[in-house]
Amino acid sequence: MDVEEIRRQLQLYRDLGVKELYRSDPAPVADALIEPQIPGLAPSDDTLLRIIEDMGDCTRCRLHQGRNKIVFGSGHERARLVFVGEGPGADEDAQGLPFVGRAGQLLTQMIEGTASKEGLTLKRSDVYICNVVKCRPPENRTPEADEMATCGQFLFRQLSVIQPKAICALGSTAAKALLGGKDGVTKLRGRWHKWNDIPLMVTYHPSYLLRPYNQEAKREAWQDLKTVLHFVYD
Repeated sequence: MDVEEIRRQLQLYRDLGVKELYRSDPAPVADALIEPQIPGLAPSDDTLLRIIEDMGDCTRCRLHQGRNKIVFGSGHERARLVFVGEGPGADEDAQGLPFVGRAGQLLTQMIEGTASKEGLTLKRSDVYICNVVKCRPPENRTPEADEMATCGQFLFRQLSVIQPKAICALGSTAAKALLGGKDGVTKLRGRWHKWNDIPLMVTYHPSYLLRPYNQEAKREAWQDLKTVLHFVYD
């Protein structure tokens, strides 16, 4: 990763309000020089399994206090498309898998139904799905900036390992974690952005679309998804 990419990552931490970064454990002592690792940046030989091992039984932020299971992510390890949500809910916390509740069922319908209507053969298992934070926030509240930054190092490594053709950020929390800034979905959706040179589309979180009065948002979300699917799979 070059200097500009490192600067962008550090700027994201500043945008999230993080002023200090800490190692999760003491640095090993060795005779040979050790290449410094900046949290959030993937080693050249990184893998999803290594990230899971590094995360361990994570207690790096307060979210671990009420969790049942860490929700790392699921899907194809070399997926061409990655969906990033906000954080686990009750169903996800119980099962240890992302998007398995009502919002997850809707996301599956959106992926597979839209693909089918557009003449594409695509299953949920063909994509990769994860969240900004890996533990359920209390009462499903929005993750705090320090929680997002702490978990962000693992999210960034996941994306760097998978190297998808595109990323779809579901909701404003995912958008802020990946793009920085303060703009919400309505200002960001419908056009391409970039995360580390990977094209990124922002759209509404499925839980928002479950509300009965959001018909226009549903139409916009389906249009965003059509754009993403054709870009990735045509």
